[in-house]
Amino acid sequence: MTDHQPDAKEAGAVTFVNTFTVHVEPEVFEREFARTSEFMARQPGFVRHTLSRHTERPGQYVNVAEWQDVASFRAAVSHADFQPHAGALRALSESRPELYRARLRRDGDSALEGPGSDRATRADDTI
Repeated sequence: MTDHQPDAKEAGAVTFVNTFTVHVEPEVFEREFARTSEFMARQPGFVRHTLSRHTERPGQYVNVAEWQDVASFRAAVSHADFQPHAGALRALSESRPELYRARLRRDGDSALEGPGSDRATRADDTI
C-alpha cells in the first residue's frame, strides 16, 4: 500500500470490472484465476470479488471486484508479486479492465430471499 494520503478523487470505494475472452478450456482459466484471487484477497483494501461465466458463451467471463479505495487497488496491481498472476492470465485470455465508482445502489426486497431466490447474499452498505 502506498503511504500517500488519497485526494478527493481517490477517496471512497471503487468497483473493478474486468471482462475476459478466454482462449483455453474454461477449467484451465478458472484454476489460474483462483490463484490470482487468493493473492488479491490478501491485499489491503480488498473487499470482495465475483468471477462469473457467461451462460451461453463459456469462453466469456466477467470479474467484479470491490475495493475500499483507488489507492488500495492501484497498490495491489502494482505489487511485484502480482505481475506473474497478470502474465499468466494474459497468456490464457484477452481482457478489458475498467475501474468504476458507484453512483446508485439498490438492494432487492428482503421478501425475495429464500427458496427459489437467485440472490445468494444481501449487499451491505459499503458503497
